[in-house]
Amino acid sequence: MHCPFCNTPDSKVIDSRLVTENNQVRRRRECIDCKERFTTYETAELVLPRIIKNDGRRSPFDENKLRIGMLKALEKRPVGVEAVDTAISHIIHKLRTTGEKEVDSKFIGELVMRELLTMDQVAYVRFASVYRSFQDINAFIKEIDQLEITQEEIDE
Repeated sequence: MHCPFCNTPDSKVIDSRLVTENNQVRRRRECIDCKERFTTYETAELVLPRIIKNDGRRSPFDENKLRIGMLKALEKRPVGVEAVDTAISHIIHKLRTTGEKEVDSKFIGELVMRELLTMDQVAYVRFASVYRSFQDINAFIKEIDQLEITQEEIDE
């Protein structure tokens, strides 16, 4: 690590600590030449898979798009921001653990629907209506009936 004071290419680590829920390492360093001390933060750079769209295009994963889509479904619903952040973390974790370099956008949609189902049923139906392109009221009724069956299975 280059010293920010004298630009010497070497420094030594004096202290290391985990910060922010073990996602970052804080290192206290000392320059070998000028003896100045400084702090660095290290984060693992984990690559998320690319997304294969319905039309075959490929694009990088965009956490912001995911958040916007979920927040639209949850608009005016009694769900906190912490729950949304947790759900997004679960989805990102599942994407990383697939080990795939590319995943289909449908896979992400299903992950989102699973998370929304545990958070809020109205948001789940809202998201499903857009995600599955409901054409009429019968599609809503079918999805709600399926939701009731799923809820009964969970309750048993």
